[in-house]
Amino acid sequence: MTLSDALSQLDDAALAKLAVRDDHAFEALVNRHAAGVHRLAANTVGSGAADDVVQEVFIAVHKGLKGFRGEAQFSTWLHRITLNACYKALQARQNIPFEDVLEPPAPHSPVRSSEQADIRDRLAAALQSLPQEQREAVTLREISGLDYAEIAAVTGAELGTVKSRINRGRAALREWLTQAGLKP
Repeated sequence: MTLSDALSQLDDAALAKLAVRDDHAFEALVNRHAAGVHRLAANTVGSGAADDVVQEVFIAVHKGLKGFRGEAQFSTWLHRITLNACYKALQARQNIPFEDVLEPPAPHSPVRSSEQADIRDRLAAALQSLPQEQREAVTLREISGLDYAEIAAVTGAELGTVKSRINRGRAALREWLTQAGLKP
């Protein structure tokens, strides 16, 4: 059995403890969670800024691993760090003059890219129209796939509050998308 095979068998908490002093364990944590962090970041700050957010997240994780006590799940802790990095990136973006904003890279597939980009843009606009609490809860549920209890732990809200935020957010998204001409 190789080292990477052995590391892949560990749960997140054990891997996080080991990653404090072992770069291979930290790399295994990054490999295990990078796609999910990127997905959450891309849906929160946009695909153009997501790579930078992911980098910031894993720098913060590396610095903070010594303080991770395992009282919450590693994924809960990681999602909180990711959301904080996303909000920091959004705040920084508000302070950049429009003419200094770089044009996003061209999509990879020219055949369906226009249609997909339009749908992504509409969905992003719909998500941005939600109040922050609803947007956060819906994104954690629908994009990151967290269950309600995990979302409650990440956000610090009661379980019932999380459920109502998701329900209200979904209803508002459905209404917004319907008015925008999309069939949710």
